[in-house]
Amino acid sequence: YLHGIPYAIAPDEQTHVPMVWWLSNSFSKQRGLDTECLRQVSDQAASHDNLFHSVLGLLGVATDVYQQAEDISQTCRSLAN
Repeated sequence: YLHGIPYAIAPDEQTHVPMVWWLSNSFSKQRGLDTECLRQVSDQAASHDNLFHSVLGLLGVATDVYQQAEDISQTCRSLAN
């Protein structure tokens, strides 16, 4: 319904979509993630652009396309990936 409508007039239901992450305790521990920190940053606005860079960061993928500033989890990781 209304897919492709200009962003300026699109209804909130198309522009504000929840993002849900589930990370196992072992993965969080292995990657040095502070889950309380992640809870705190979860209130900040994010977009699908952040998801791409966050997945790269969480998995420790070394690539020139990774942008640390777009990585939601970057400030909550204590170990180098």
